Amino acid sequence: MTTAHRVLTALALATGATALAAPAATAAPLDAPQSVPVMDEPDSLSAGSIPAEHRGQVPAPSEQLAGLNRLAGVPNDLQPLAGRLDPVTGLLSA
Repeated sequence: MTTAHRVLTALALATGATALAAPAATAAPLDAPQSVPVMDEPDSLSAGSIPAEHRGQVPAPSEQLAGLNRLAGVPNDLQPLAGRLDPVTGLLSA
């Protein structure tokens, strides 16, 4: 058997194996959840490391991240105040 025959035989076997595996790969059910709750695991890990009497005082990591997300809106909330201070800051910088 020549080298070309060996290469063609290997390609034919790989193509055949792929053709047999393709239907099995598409047979997965579509009932899986659309989103994975990423913060459930850190919440459960942190709850286990905090003593029971202090769990109500320490916010969960998901609550802490939600607080950080609220900080993104602070510049928009401060814009009216900054607009009122513009004349004063113009006098102070001169």
